[in-house]
Amino acid sequence: MSHRIAIIGGGYIGAELAKSLDSLADVTLIEQNSHFVHAPAMVRAVVDPAILERALIPYDGLLKRGRVVQAVAHSISESEVTLASGAKIAADHIVVATGSSNAIPFKPNGGDIDGLRAANAQIHEKLVAAKTIAIVGAGAVGTELAGEIAHAFPDKAVHLVSSEANLFPHHPAKLGRELTAKLKASDVSLTFGVRAGNLQSLTEPFAGPLSLSNGTTIEADLVFPAIGSKATSTLLQALPGAEVGRADRVKTDQWLRPSQFSNVFAAGDAAETGDAMTVVGAGRQVAWLKTALKAVVEGKKVEDLKPYAPWGPKAPFLVPLGPKIGNSFLGIFTTGNFITRKLKGEDLFLSKYNKLLGRKG
Repeated sequence: MSHRIAIIGGGYIGAELAKSLDSLADVTLIEQNSHFVHAPAMVRAVVDPAILERALIPYDGLLKRGRVVQAVAHSISESEVTLASGAKIAADHIVVATGSSNAIPFKPNGGDIDGLRAANAQIHEKLVAAKTIAIVGAGAVGTELAGEIAHAFPDKAVHLVSSEANLFPHHPAKLGRELTAKLKASDVSLTFGVRAGNLQSLTEPFAGPLSLSNGTTIEADLVFPAIGSKATSTLLQALPGAEVGRADRVKTDQWLRPSQFSNVFAAGDAAETGDAMTVVGAGRQVAWLKTALKAVVEGKKVEDLKPYAPWGPKAPFLVPLGPKIGNSFLGIFTTGNFITRKLKGEDLFLSKYNKLLGRKG
């Protein structure tokens, strides 16, 4: 009998892992969305809806032997995944990569892809009409969004607000300094070390004004909350022995196992592995899981494998400010516009993920 592997979540880890194991095992990918949502491109799609359909990629071209089941996973045991419908999917090994949530229109609400399309259109319309935009939160999403809007609509006033003292304080200082200078050169107003006092929503953009903790007000026509991602980890939290860490992420052992079940792995945004919630972090975990699960299929024990080692402080971090400029940290040095543009800014990895899922584009 072929080894049965169930993967819950069809994001960056789930889709690539399922594809890599398709010829070696009986793979079932369980995903509530009908389409892969390419998150980095969803930021640009706010200002350029023309790329939206390239960023929403159907799963029907992903696997040749295995299957993609569009469903919500309800619970996990050592031998099966129970779906919300009550149906059960038997598995010898299970990988949970359920990702994280973020505000509309960066990620869908549940499995509503049509709703995501509609939200994108509505918010783009509001963005076009707005004269002054405020973005609350200067993580990767907020900073990239500020750069995208400044590039696409140079006539609009863009404000980026952060409770941090500067950009990306947990990365080399040069990265934050150079990105700050480029945002200012693009006429983005930066307000650091303050909090927004009247956020009407954390899940979708809303009309201003925006009051700040320093007593000032930004007369914004449109406010984007970009406070950060929150792990979608309910499934993992229910497992025996699971321990919840920061941002609702569930801690894993050195073999990416989150519980007392020795055959259940967790990765990506839902798992506290030592990596940040980034596509780069997910890529490192995919590589380890590919090797580990191929070894398991061949009859090896997980405990005999080399443990997973997270990126640590040298994790690459790419921050385009639109398609032409930006900065990146590549482990041992910080680089500028040309490398950032070629690695991410121009294409946002759209070609890579369309190819992975079997669609040209």
